Amino acid sequence: MRDVLDRIGDSWSLLVIINLQERPVRFNALKRSIEGISQRMLTVTLRSLERDGLVRRTVKPTTPPEVEYALTEVGQSIAVPIGALGLWAAQNRHLLVQARARFDAENV
Repeated sequence: MRDVLDRIGDSWSLLVIINLQERPVRFNALKRSIEGISQRMLTVTLRSLERDGLVRRTVKPTTPPEVEYALTEVGQSIAVPIGALGLWAAQNRHLLVQARARFDAENV
């Protein structure tokens, strides 16, 4: 069980899954939507998610070839709880920032 939780608990994996929840996305669009991720880290994350059966990579026969990434059925099933976690993070981020500032002020 730990190996599965390690994969989906990785912050980059969470962000990739959240960004693929709505529709298939091309690599560069995905990179632009995930602040701070390097090209290498996005590649590693996508390959790991593909290996685990959560993401599907589709190469379209165009010139140049277009590559899209989408969640598989299993990936969609984990996207629901991850989406809820993302919503919680967005709604409560300011509280965590305040708590950190308060803690840092009291413990410096």
